[in-house]
Amino acid sequence: MGKFLVKETSTGIKFDLKAGNGEVIATSEVYTSKSACMNGIASVKKNSVIADVEDQTVDGFEKKKNPKYEVYTDKKGEFRFRLKASNGEIIATGEGYKAKAGCMNGIESIKKNAPDAEIVEEKK
Repeated sequence: MGKFLVKETSTGIKFDLKAGNGEVIATSEVYTSKSACMNGIASVKKNSVIADVEDQTVDGFEKKKNPKYEVYTDKKGEFRFRLKASNGEIIATGEGYKAKAGCMNGIESIKKNAPDAEIVEEKK
């Protein structure tokens, strides 16, 4: 089962969503407060399963309404995704993948792991 690992950084607090095997599937922005971070986690739990995928790597892609996963290529040519909440805010981002299939698997992993993931605070 997945888990949200909440940890403090030098500039605030953030979370990583990890799969059952310990791999990081998605990362949040850095929040200024713990309550904002917890709200971000709640948003990922809620939106991860209802979001459509907008594949921006194909010509003439169909625009989807938020919440949605945006699949795109970065400057290195790797495939990435970001999960946007219904208000259009980015609530989680994935790592870079060499193959689009890996990126799509990352999205499926979020859908599977996020809804029931426990929240764990990293000890200092």
